[in-house]
Amino acid sequence: MSTTITPATPKRELPPLMQLTDAAAGRLRKLYEGAEAGKLLRISVNTRGCSGMSYEMNWVEAPGPQDETVTSQGLTVLVDRKATLFLIGTMMDYREDKLTRGFTFENPNEKGRCGCGESFHV
Repeated sequence: MSTTITPATPKRELPPLMQLTDAAAGRLRKLYEGAEAGKLLRISVNTRGCSGMSYEMNWVEAPGPQDETVTSQGLTVLVDRKATLFLIGTMMDYREDKLTRGFTFENPNEKGRCGCGESFHV
């Protein structure tokens, strides 16, 4: 009886967990050099809002045991390990207009958002 060995299927490379646009990197760099010097931005996903989930950002002194470290454009951002599956491939941007300014997320895993834009579902 002969045994045929099938070559292993090459693994598909996953997209980066998260990346920063130029605008997000510029704003985050200013924060890291100014008011939030010595801290790191930590991003997580929590159950909240009318669509079920929302992004949460907090400043922390150091990475915790459940944090993934993401480096983009020379900057470090922490991601809660429980949020990684929801955030794979996400692009973090910073936008300003006449009425609002802040970080936004372009997440390919989102299947929809609530009408107010504060929460999403996957």
